[in-house]
Amino acid sequence: MSMLFSPLTVKGLRLRNRIVMPPMASGLATAEGAVTEKHFDYYLSRAGVGLIIVEHTFIEPGGRHKPNQLAVYADRFLPGLKRLAERIREAGPAVALQLAHAGSNSASSPEPVGPSAVPHPVSRRVPRELTKADLAELLAAYRAAARRAVAAGFSAVEIHGAHGYLLNQFLSPLTNRRQDEYGGPLENRLRFPLEVVTAVREEIGPEYPLLYRLGADDQMEGGFTLAEARQVAPRLVEAGVDILDISGGLGGGRPAGAPPAYFAPLAAGIKEVVPVPVILTGGITTPRLAEELLQQGKGDLIG
Repeated sequence: MSMLFSPLTVKGLRLRNRIVMPPMASGLATAEGAVTEKHFDYYLSRAGVGLIIVEHTFIEPGGRHKPNQLAVYADRFLPGLKRLAERIREAGPAVALQLAHAGSNSASSPEPVGPSAVPHPVSRRVPRELTKADLAELLAAYRAAARRAVAAGFSAVEIHGAHGYLLNQFLSPLTNRRQDEYGGPLENRLRFPLEVVTAVREEIGPEYPLLYRLGADDQMEGGFTLAEARQVAPRLVEAGVDILDISGGLGGGRPAGAPPAYFAPLAAGIKEVVPVPVILTGGITTPRLAEELLQQGKGDLIG
């Protein structure tokens, strides 16, 4: 029997097959960040999958990555998000909303923020170092965004912790040079991502499905590694994560010269240390390859 087309249920999240549309920036929102009619065509044309993860939505104005990115930082965005979630669900797939903050990888914020005032390896922007008061405000923003995702009717929430965005920046030694309890050893660098997971889990309740997109290797010298990610992943699960969505690269995107299924070693490495389903993404373009990866135990879902 095909694993790829078999169903999977995780904490009430019922997926009709193991195919996931990962969160990919479409650039189709209004200038402010509202849903447009183009989003319906974009997502409904891909509605044969089991799960659609709607692209990174910024949780507060300073967390926008680029123009025309979806927003979830205010209630005025709820009507469009509700319509989008409803239309996708009616087409068959479950639908999650990804919550994101770009941190120092913001291309549009006049004053980007980050764990430390060091240049982002990709954007080269030097952020203002976040204070503890700032971190408290960000936790409140994550809570409010998660609350809106639930109110909009999404089937699940995903926290973006990859591709050089804020939570990835906290984990990476390349972008986190803090001297307080949020920097230095891995336990400290993990502190704020865990606080975000805990805050979101408290907001959505114990039965609502929660995903986390983990950048499992920075793929840069001196950066966050798979060995560290294997320590981080179980802690995320303990804090309330139900599915781990594995990616890599502090800058995101496909590594130069990468073979098909280029993140398979990362996903397999994480799958070995957690009891929850793992999403494997990256250069998987045929059903045959997807089926082989599932049969080999490299992941539980394919993006």
